Amino acid sequence: MSSASRLYDVAVIGGGLAGLTQAIALARHGLSVAVIDREDPARALAAGFDGRVSAIALASQRMLAGIGLWAHVSEAQPMWDIRVSDGDTLLFVHYDHRDLGDQPFGYMVENRVMRQAQQGAIAELPGLDLMAPMTAARIDYGAAGSGAPARLVLADGRQIEARLVIGADGRQSAIRQQAGIRTLNWSYNQTGIVCTVGHELPHDGVAQERFLPAGPFAILPMTDAVDGTHRSSLVWTEPTQRAAAIMALNDADFAAEMRQRFGDGYGETRILGPRWSYPLTFLLAQRYTDHRLALIGDAAHGIHPIAGQGLNLGLRDIAALTEALVDAKRLGLDIGRVDVLERYERWRRFDNVALSAVTDGLTRLFSNDIAPIRIARDLGLGVVERIPPLKKLFMRHAMGDVGQLPRLLRGEKLG
Repeated sequence: MSSASRLYDVAVIGGGLAGLTQAIALARHGLSVAVIDREDPARALAAGFDGRVSAIALASQRMLAGIGLWAHVSEAQPMWDIRVSDGDTLLFVHYDHRDLGDQPFGYMVENRVMRQAQQGAIAELPGLDLMAPMTAARIDYGAAGSGAPARLVLADGRQIEARLVIGADGRQSAIRQQAGIRTLNWSYNQTGIVCTVGHELPHDGVAQERFLPAGPFAILPMTDAVDGTHRSSLVWTEPTQRAAAIMALNDADFAAEMRQRFGDGYGETRILGPRWSYPLTFLLAQRYTDHRLALIGDAAHGIHPIAGQGLNLGLRDIAALTEALVDAKRLGLDIGRVDVLERYERWRRFDNVALSAVTDGLTRLFSNDIAPIRIARDLGLGVVERIPPLKKLFMRHAMGDVGQLPRLLRGEKLG
């Protein structure tokens, strides 16, 4: 290592929700971490940067609490119930948290609030350096087996070195592409329209998802506004061409289109603030690791928001990778070693592939109005509603409490 370089345990490329959470988790457990993010942190905290609200499953919330991040979340709306219906059919599935205990299924948190919480947590961690806005102009991972760390040349000419590089730079990940990691991907030819809706009646912490022929229409509970206005986040799926026309409507016409789908269960409704739209795609990396490289979050997988599990998949990546790296570090192992990273990949591969396949299948099953398929899926909803053990299994899935969970997701310390 030259005198102009600093050696870190980990360099995280990408400072979004996944990247900064990963950095916080590792720094909280004593690893030195550099985060290189192209985005200006001040811009990322602005109200107009991202209108999305994320579902944080109960198991994911445990992990965020365990790494000291949840303490900085200023507002979060518990999800006490989940109601899933198919259009205007009378058949539906109702998940009631009381069937499993006294904990909510999870929490709805605005992405803006999560970013603010991340900045609060970073301020407590002297071992975490956030370099932003900044990019890595070049990364040299060195020869496999040499023991030499990866060398990163930043856009401003600075150089750092790291035992491991973590790619958390999103679905268009340059880190993944530079490593030659191929992906399975396609477009759903759908766009997700996102906005905040104010409504007359309270939502009582109920998350609703209605499957319409154009795609899912989700009404997700949010905390009340400062002035007491009841709020919900709307995630409205439409074919891409139709979505562009809806986004081009003036505020009054857009609100009228929204009300036709929203219904009158919450009384009078109105749009609060701006609207956003995002293309909906599928992506699955063929592998998550390479020499001194690991991928997490959207850099490794991207799924349809039909089940609201996108961020939770990334948080499970973070829990698994953190456990693998912390255990290896305490044993005195090189955290960039292939066998250390293989443990992470094996741990996450099945879960990610399985949930990706399920969400893709649900999207194709419910985004149509073919009569025989509609009848079959409505019968399926009715069966789930009437078989308590099956229903409870799906409820535990919604909480993130199934499978071989890393210790952080179980609410346990790493030692």
